[in-house]
Amino acid sequence: MTDRNEMLIPVVGVITDVRMDTPDVKTFRVVTPDGVKPFAHMPGQCAMLSIPGVGEAMFSITSSPTNTEFMEFSIKKCGCVTEWLHQAEPGQQITVRGPYGKPFPVEEDLKGKDLLFIAGGIGLAPLRSVINYVRHYRENYGKVQIVYGARSKDDLVDYSEIINEWMTDDGIEVNLTIDREQEGWDGHVGFIPNFVKELSPDLNKTVLMCGPPIMIKFTLQGLMELGFKKTQVYTTMELRMKCGIGKCGRCNIGSKYVCKDGPVFRFDELDELPDEY
Repeated sequence: MTDRNEMLIPVVGVITDVRMDTPDVKTFRVVTPDGVKPFAHMPGQCAMLSIPGVGEAMFSITSSPTNTEFMEFSIKKCGCVTEWLHQAEPGQQITVRGPYGKPFPVEEDLKGKDLLFIAGGIGLAPLRSVINYVRHYRENYGKVQIVYGARSKDDLVDYSEIINEWMTDDGIEVNLTIDREQEGWDGHVGFIPNFVKELSPDLNKTVLMCGPPIMIKFTLQGLMELGFKKTQVYTTMELRMKCGIGKCGRCNIGSKYVCKDGPVFRFDELDELPDEY
């Protein structure tokens, strides 16, 4: 377990690679100045990235813990810090601190289970870490189904990895969809909640879901209609996290702190909270 005081001390990070995933999402590869991964983490955990004089923000670590060489963050341009990061080039130094939050229970509740990943847009980023962790330890998990959708083909994050790696793995089924018809796209067209209901996945699967709140709301309703229970469904939320250790109170919601008690929650746990998220 990482010492809490160590988690508060920023580590200098160097951006070594910047990959353009979509028109507004870039993936940043980060190591320390001596070329090693900043710290260990588990799937679903986050890190605070800081640019002195600009600001700091919390982001999911999108690379798998099994990657021991570097850490990756897929970041959508949507504010001051992300705007600055999107202008950064390899060689740029930032600071990184973490890891923060409760991870997905990959070594406890998910082992031996059939898994259904449901992601919308940039919501694939937090799930990519879990998916690649499961792929690495494939013998520990059952069948894997991935349902992923975005506004258009151009907005599908990690598209080449999905096509060239995930779709070629045995025991992994990938179902892609985009919101509207698009020239050159011969796959499924339609919104994720309806697509999931069309696919009618096995009710014994454990669901890991991330995406826009409206997508999560209607997809969860659809899963309940199919016969899934809230105890089978996990999600992750990083809204409003600031300090990462439950001290500043910014992410407090009811009796929970998203940074300490989350960002991964099972849906029956969310029923106990005020309807703020």
